Amino acid sequence: MDIKVRVWRQSDSNDRGRMVAYDVKDISPDASFLEMIDVLNEKLILDGDDPIAFDHDCREGICGACSMVINGVAHGPEKATTTCQLHMRHFSDGDVIDVEPWRAAAFPVIKDLVVDRTAFDKIIQAGGYISAPTGTAPDAHAAPVPKKDADAAFEAATCIGCGACVAACPNGSSMLFTAAKITHLGLVPQGQPERDSRVVDMLQAQDDAGFGGCTNMGECAEVCPKGIPLSLIGRLNSDYRKAIAKS
Repeated sequence: MDIKVRVWRQSDSNDRGRMVAYDVKDISPDASFLEMIDVLNEKLILDGDDPIAFDHDCREGICGACSMVINGVAHGPEKATTTCQLHMRHFSDGDVIDVEPWRAAAFPVIKDLVVDRTAFDKIIQAGGYISAPTGTAPDAHAAPVPKKDADAAFEAATCIGCGACVAACPNGSSMLFTAAKITHLGLVPQGQPERDSRVVDMLQAQDDAGFGGCTNMGECAEVCPKGIPLSLIGRLNSDYRKAIAKS
């Protein structure tokens, strides 16, 4: 199949950037979207041009590095799918595909499709941990967890921190990410000692990083490749109110 891709090119954070069109020919429908970009980059290198910079690592939908907005949708048109798992068979021969980086004040563009997601690290550092006493590790069954709580904690823990929720949010909010990280620790016994300080500190770090406020638009949950539910934001707000009341 032959397609045209219009890719955001930006040499660094000070460059204004622009969309540049490229023709990509003879792409297998079974190729992944990132493999298509690889083929285009090989052509650009052979032509003496600068290849398109983009993030990738596992290419198995695990790491969350493959951050691209494709035709206006974070990670592309398929639900519950990362960019690396998106295949060209979901497009048609002759299509024009727009590819852009995450767009958010807290995610400045480094180059082309690569953005700086250090802001997520700062949120985790503010409270995404549990007490870790030294000594022998307790047996796995020493602290029983109700199955309902265990399932909910696991669902929240599947968040891979890709940032699609931020890219999709009209406000550039990271509430779905923060809610997932707070919830999965707050539902297990090991996460109780820091439960109140965790939600207060992580929300403060989120605000300090420059993320926008949440107005419950729901776009974040729609594009999340792991299906993190919007209800976790409600749980976060509840925990926050309780923590503030206690303080």
